[in-house]
Amino acid sequence: MKNTNNIKNKKINTLEELGKLADYSFTNTLVCDPMANKDGQNFHPREVYNGHYVPVIPTPIENPKYITHSKTFFEELGLDDSLAQSDDFMKMFSGDTSSVPKPLHSIGWACGYALSIYGTEYYQQCPFQTGNGYGDGRAISILEAVINGKRWEMQLKGGGKTPYCRGADGRAVLRSSIREFLAQEHMYALGIPTSRSLSLYTSESETVTRPWFTQGSYSKDPEVMIEEAVAISTRVAPSFIRVGQLELFARRARIDEHSKAKDELEQIVLHAINREYKEQIDNNLHLEEKILLFASLFRERLTSLVANWIRVGYCQGNFNSDNTAVGGFTLDYGPFGFIDLFDPSYQPWTGGGRHFSFFNQPEAARKNFNMFCSALMPLLESHPNALEELATIRNDFAKVVEEKIQDMWASKLGLSKFDENLFNSLMSLMIETTVDYTMFFRELSSIPEDISKLEKSFYKELKDENIKKKWTQWLKSWNLKVNATSKEMKAINPKYTLREWFLVPAYEQAKNGDYTLIHELQNIMINPYDEQSSDIEKKYYRKKPLELFDIAGVSHVSCSS
Repeated sequence: MKNTNNIKNKKINTLEELGKLADYSFTNTLVCDPMANKDGQNFHPREVYNGHYVPVIPTPIENPKYITHSKTFFEELGLDDSLAQSDDFMKMFSGDTSSVPKPLHSIGWACGYALSIYGTEYYQQCPFQTGNGYGDGRAISILEAVINGKRWEMQLKGGGKTPYCRGADGRAVLRSSIREFLAQEHMYALGIPTSRSLSLYTSESETVTRPWFTQGSYSKDPEVMIEEAVAISTRVAPSFIRVGQLELFARRARIDEHSKAKDELEQIVLHAINREYKEQIDNNLHLEEKILLFASLFRERLTSLVANWIRVGYCQGNFNSDNTAVGGFTLDYGPFGFIDLFDPSYQPWTGGGRHFSFFNQPEAARKNFNMFCSALMPLLESHPNALEELATIRNDFAKVVEEKIQDMWASKLGLSKFDENLFNSLMSLMIETTVDYTMFFRELSSIPEDISKLEKSFYKELKDENIKKKWTQWLKSWNLKVNATSKEMKAINPKYTLREWFLVPAYEQAKNGDYTLIHELQNIMINPYDEQSSDIEKKYYRKKPLELFDIAGVSHVSCSS
C-alpha cells in the first residue's frame, strides 16, 4: 500500500495529484478475460467464459455539464471542491479517459456476476441462457486509489456499453442518476453503510429513450417511451464485489466449466477478503479459517444493515444477490424507496413483489446470505469440519438478524430492551390509524404523554374513541418503560428522509437545466437528524399528499432506467 500520510493535511487540487494515489489492485492481481481486446474496445454483448474482469474504455457523454458533487465526500477524501469543475477531472468522470495523466489508466474494467432472486439461481436474464453474459452492463470502474490510508474504487454509472450490456445502450438517465447521487449521501448521513457519491454530470445534447409512465397514471407498468437526458454519476466504495460475483465463479467451479474455475473462485474470495476485511482477518491464516471468518463477519454486517434499513424506513426494492455487496453496505440504488404511510408490505418497485417488501428485507437478506455461503462451499470440499461450521454460520443467520431487529426496535422506542407485547400493540395501532412512519417516530421522540403530539403524523383525523383509548393505554405503558432522553431518541429517528415525491419536482426542473432543487435536497438530506429552518420543516417535514398515493413514478417506479 502506498504511503499517503504526507497528503492528509493537504488538499488535492489537480487530477495529477489524485493520480499519484492510484493503485489498481483489482486489475493488477486478478485475471483478465483472455478473449477480451486488450485495448479496451469491448462494447458488444457476448459470453465471457472466464476471468474476473473485462477491460473497457468508457464512452464519454456528449457536451458534459456539471450538476453537483458531494462536498462531504470531497472533504473526507481531501479533494478541493474546485476539482469537480476542472476540465480534466470533469472529462474523466464524464467518461472521457483518453487523455488522463499517468499513472492513471485510460482503460477501465467491468465485471460479470450471477443472478439469484430470493435464493433461486436464474439464467434467463443472460441472453445466452448460460450466465456468462450477465454483469456490469453500464457500470465501468475507472480508478482504484489509496487515499489517506483507505482504498477506494471509483465507478462510472452510465459509462457506456460493456460485454454485459445485453443489447442495451450502457447509459443512465438524468432522473435515476439524481436519485442515486442524493440517496447515497443521504444514507451515509443517516449512519448506514453505503456506496458513496462523488460527482454528477449530465449531457447537454445526448438523450436516450426509456419506458415510463404517463402523467397522473396509476399503472404498474410503463406505458410510453420518453426521451431523457443521459448522465454519469460516479459512485465510490472500498470495492464493488457482490455476492453475485462469488456465485458466478462458484457455479463454474461446481461444474468444472474450465480448468481454472476453482482457482478463479479462490482468487476472487481472497481478493474480497483483502479489500473488505483486511483489518479483521489475518492474512497468515489458512484458507478455510479465512473463509469462515469472512462468512461470520459478513453475516454481522448484513444483519446490521437490514436492521438499519428498517430503522430509517428504507426499502431496497430489488434486493437480489447481485445487489448485495460482500462488504455489507447498501449498493445499487435502483427501485428503492423511503416509506411514507406505514405498511409492512411496502414495496416501491412494481416488479418486486412481497418477497422484497419493507418488513421482509431480513428474510431476503437471509436468502442472499445462503447463496453467499453456497458460493464458498467449493473451496471447503476437503475440509468437512469447516463445511459443518459454515452450515452453522448460515443456519444461525435468522437468529442473529432477529436479535438485531429487536435491538433496533428497542433503541427506536427508547427502551433498554425489546418488549414484544408493547411492540406488537404499536404495530397494530400504527396500521389501524394510518400513520406516516418517519414523522410518527420523530414525534414519539419528544416522549409525549398524550396522543395530541402524535396526531401530526396521522393521515386521517382520529375520530374512533376506541382507538383513542388504545393509544392512551399504549402511551401510558410506553412512558413507564422509556429510559432514553428525547435527544437520544432523535439521534435514532430521523426527521427527514429522501421520499420520492420530494424528488419528482427536482427531476422536472433538471430537465430544463435548473438544478436548484437538487442542491436544496442535497443540503437538507445530509443533515437528516437535525432541526432545520421553519421553511424547510414546512416544505419537507410533512405527510405525503393524499392525491399522490398510487401515482406511477411517485408512489412506485419501474426498473427501466
